Amino acid sequence: MTRKKVVLAYSGGLDTACILKTLLQQGFEVVAFVANVGQLEDFEDIERRARQTGASEVFVEDLRHEFVTDFIWPAIAGNAVYEDRYLLGTALARPVIAKRHVEVARKVGATALAHGATGKGNDQVRFELAFAALAPDLEIISPWKDPEFLARFAGRRDLLAFAAEHEIPVEATAEKPWSSDENLMHRSYEAGMLEDPDAAPPSDMYKLTRALEDTPDTADHIVVRFTDAQPVEVENLGDGTKIADPVKLLGYLNDLGGRHGIGRIDIVENRFVGIKSRGVYETPGGTILHAALRDLEGIAMDREVRRLRDMLSPRFAEIIYNGFWFSPEMDFIEAAFRKSSELIDGEVRLGLFKGNVLMEGRSSPSSLYDQDLSSMDIAGGYDQQDARGFIRVNALRLTAHRLIVEQSEEA
Repeated sequence: MTRKKVVLAYSGGLDTACILKTLLQQGFEVVAFVANVGQLEDFEDIERRARQTGASEVFVEDLRHEFVTDFIWPAIAGNAVYEDRYLLGTALARPVIAKRHVEVARKVGATALAHGATGKGNDQVRFELAFAALAPDLEIISPWKDPEFLARFAGRRDLLAFAAEHEIPVEATAEKPWSSDENLMHRSYEAGMLEDPDAAPPSDMYKLTRALEDTPDTADHIVVRFTDAQPVEVENLGDGTKIADPVKLLGYLNDLGGRHGIGRIDIVENRFVGIKSRGVYETPGGTILHAALRDLEGIAMDREVRRLRDMLSPRFAEIIYNGFWFSPEMDFIEAAFRKSSELIDGEVRLGLFKGNVLMEGRSSPSSLYDQDLSSMDIAGGYDQQDARGFIRVNALRLTAHRLIVEQSEEA
């Protein structure tokens, strides 16, 4: 009898290592899928451990370029900021991972997709909605929502005991005071001691950014260049470094921004499943690019287009956060935002210093800024007498409203 084949999103951590073994015990043939989205991991070691645990095949997929160009850049161009603060690093990685997960399943002829996301978090929703959109014919195996699995593994201690009993190679030995997730966009921290929203994160927790007291006392000055709202080059004005490759560009800004303590936030956010969650995030490069592009839009984007874009941006962020990247509403918004990004070309000069991204100048070949028209020293083609009629027309409704108020008060 041919065993059912399942592709498991495998990280090499305790949860997915134990899930791989339990799937084998249930009679599945397990193919391990490992996504490289920029986390600092020993992928050769992860592959070795997956095979040692019993995976019949292991696919280690480098998704970094696609992640940056097809997911991070559009999110920054669309001003995607969840609840006014979170730049969506984890949420942005999930659709690119899910997309390749499905592709691997098709390649090996699997009938099921498995993941290790918990039943309380956002990632289960993001993965499974993506699977529903991309591969509705494939079964989804989500052990942390399975009653038998939950009865068997009440927590981390049970997982560690199971790993020891079956000689599963894992690095975990004890409960960490928090859990973290890392990719090219950011590093996140949650759970453990951070579940107390009033507990300050320990200073040694952060990996990407320095504390402000440890940052340099002199600024770094850079130029970020954009074409159609996409970052195409960063130049360090101090040492002449120029980087154009998308993955290297974001990595360089992560290093530079982290050196200056840029991009730390500590928030309580609203998960899609209805739970409030405390999260701490480091997003140095993304923070720099968001600030630079918003500044360039000031000179190169039409006022009304920007207003409409910014009306949709919060909804865009929610779509990403909640896991609806592959949806009709995302298709609609992406099409609109691609149009709004046309001709958002130019460069922005920035100073990076003590956690701040400081604007030092901007220029654009498609600039809508007219220096003569804006000048207080010359007319520049603007007849100031025209303002009288402009103000009179705009005041009509205010005058009418005032008259109604006075009549009401007299009555």
